[in-house]
Order: sequence, then C-alpha cells, then structure tokens
Amino acid sequence: MALTGRTALLAALGSLPVGILAPSWTGLLAVNAPLSLAILCDYALAAPVRTLRFTRSGDTSVRLGDAAEVQVTVTNSSRRRLRAQLRDAWPPSSWPAGTEQASSRHTVTIPPGEQRRLATVLRPTRRGDRQAERITVRSYGPLGLTARQGYHRVPWTVRVLPPFTSRKHLPSRLARLRELDGRTSVLTRGEGTEFDSLRAYVPGDDTRSIDWRATARQSAVAVRTWRPERDRHILIVLDTGRTSAGRVGDVPRLDAAMDATLLLTALATRAGDRVDLLAYDRRVRARVQGRTTTGDVLATVVNTLASLEPELVETDARGLSTTALSDAPGGSLIVLLTSLEAAPIEEGLLPLLPQLTQRHTVLLAAVSDPRIEEMAKGRGTVDAVYGAAAGTQAQTERRSTAEKLHRHGVVVVDATPDNLAPALADAYLALKSAGRL
Repeated sequence: MALTGRTALLAALGSLPVGILAPSWTGLLAVNAPLSLAILCDYALAAPVRTLRFTRSGDTSVRLGDAAEVQVTVTNSSRRRLRAQLRDAWPPSSWPAGTEQASSRHTVTIPPGEQRRLATVLRPTRRGDRQAERITVRSYGPLGLTARQGYHRVPWTVRVLPPFTSRKHLPSRLARLRELDGRTSVLTRGEGTEFDSLRAYVPGDDTRSIDWRATARQSAVAVRTWRPERDRHILIVLDTGRTSAGRVGDVPRLDAAMDATLLLTALATRAGDRVDLLAYDRRVRARVQGRTTTGDVLATVVNTLASLEPELVETDARGLSTTALSDAPGGSLIVLLTSLEAAPIEEGLLPLLPQLTQRHTVLLAAVSDPRIEEMAKGRGTVDAVYGAAAGTQAQTERRSTAEKLHRHGVVVVDATPDNLAPALADAYLALKSAGRL
C-alpha cells in the first residue's frame, strides 16, 4: 500500500481544527477514523496489479544517437477501472542524463477488459545491448488516497549499433572506385591486375603497357588498360587491448576504429572484395567470416561491433599475428587497427612483421591525438614549454615508429578520429590503383 499526498493533506487539514478546538484523543479519533475507513475502501476499489498483462513490441536495434521506440501493451483483465502510473525501467544509459524520468513514466486509465498501448522512447548514449528491467505499476483507487503497487518483468532487448558517422564519405569514395573500375569515362592511369581492353597510345602512358602483338596487327600503337582485380580477400583486425580504451577528445579509440572499419567494409564489398573481421587482444573477442553478399557483410559487421568493448589487458601481438595468418589466405590485405605507441609496436609487432608481409599486404591504421600537435606548438608559460617538449617527443616517437613500419613494407595511416575513416578508405583505393590489390 502506498499513501498519496492527498491523504497527508486531508489528515493535516482535519487535525488542525482538532488541535485548536478540541485537543484530545477523541478529537483525533473523530478525524482519523473516517479517513482510515476511506483509505481502506479506496485501496479495495483500486484495480489489482498482479492480474495486469503486458506485452512488448517495437524496435530491436537503433544506431547510437538515434531514437528507438518500444511499445508496451497493458491489458486490464480485472473488473475495476485501472487508474495508474507506470515506470518502464531501462538501464541509465538508455537516455541522456536528466531525461529518464520524463521518458520512462506514463499515466494511464484503462476500463475493465480493455487495453492500452504506451510508447517508451529510448535515446541510448552507449553502444551494446539495452535490456528492459521491469515495469512498476502504482494503481490508484477512485478517491486518490492510496494505491496498490507491484511490478512485472517484461523482457525486451534493444541493440545499440555503432553510429557510422563516416557514411557521408562513402559516395565520393565509390565515385573514385568506379573510376578505377572503368565504369566511368574518366581514365585512371596506373596498372591493376586484371586486363580490361586495348586502346590507342597517348603521350605519358607507361611504355610497359604497350601490346606489341596488337601494335603489329594495326597501324597505331596499342596499349593495354587494366582494372583492379575483384574478389580479393581483406581481413580487418581490431586491437581491443588496453590502448583501444583511451579517449581522444570525446571519442574512444575503439569507436573511431569501428567507424573506419564500417566505411572500409562498405567500400570493399562494393568493389567486389571479400571482407572478414577479427577482434583480438589476448583471445578472439569477435569474428566475422564467410559472408559474401554486400548488404549481409555490412549488417553482420555492424551487429558484431555493437557489443564489442575494450579489454584492459596488454594485447598479445604474437597471438594476434598467428590468428591473422590462420584466418587470411595468401595474398590478402590485412588491415590492423591499433595504436602507434612505440613500446607495443617494437616489442610485439615488429619481430612478427616478416611473417605477415611475406604473404600479405599489411596496412596499419592508428588514431592520433590532435592535442599532441597543439602541445608541440605551445609557447609562453612554463607549463606550455613543458607541454611543448612532451608533445614534440610524442610526435618524434610516432614518426620513428611509422618509419620502422614503412621499412618493413607496412602502409601506415595515422589520423585523428574524424579523419581516420576517410584516410583508411583512401589508402585502400591507392593500393588498388597501384595494383597491389
């Protein structure tokens, strides 16, 4: 039983004249006895909570930053009118801070034998699965003096997917891909790996592309045109170790890597390449393999990334390399999304690179912090000078690490969170244009 503010107000108003005019137990009893009787009658006339029936429907997935609507259908199977307040409880990250109360609470009146549908709008602030906790019901009597209270568990799960903010870069990269693939009238110089057609020689063409047999059969010099080979294998490896948990500005490194993964997946599948995904730190955290349909690959990758979180452990570089080698057939492009910290790279990855680069093309992408460059330019105060020294040292270490990777034949992309996805897509297109894919 839950008493309302109306009950307290009536008790106060009744006790005031008694306390002034007839301060005695008899006076208090004369006021409180009828009030208590009214409370009991009101409680008895309130619709029972246990007999209510609930069903859910609505969205099961939503992109981070968007809204999801989950409906709750309430059926009043009792013989009394239901006057109630409902609280549809979800985890705190299901709404922005301060909006949970307004979004999760509903007031409803349902006649006997009827039902009503209520909508709870979620605006999640984190990726992953959000599960409904319970529905708390407070059923009021007709006098509004008291209420029955109880709860029902009505399971429902909404999966919060990565936002894919880099989708805006996809049209321009697809246009460049069509140029490479020969589907537009724009001629792209450079060789691919699949012969496309013959055309007349123009000044500036690579003489190695001249087809001497075709030239001998006609009066003009003929050159071969090439197009990027399709159906190549790409393995995207996400490092989910401790370095991926760091934040650059408001963006976790892992989330920036996920966004770059989605853009590369969308672009590569449109190019006809096969894309697999591996998330690893000390063990495999997620894996996507064997998907061939363009839409199916992207949807599976998005769904897999939704519940992926960083692990506060040091990444096992040897285990990562061994797993990547076992997952990728020879001649694949291995895209490693990790950090450019000198110690993990030099102690863990560099000794194992010959095994990877001997059989595959390796592309390493890392998130850089723009504050390091700002610190390196700091001048004036003592703190700024010390910050500048630290920023310059950090820049030097990253450049040195990148140079060591270059010497091992690794393509390095080092960009801020906002630029990582388009920079990685550009690197992929450059490899295709150069005939390395």
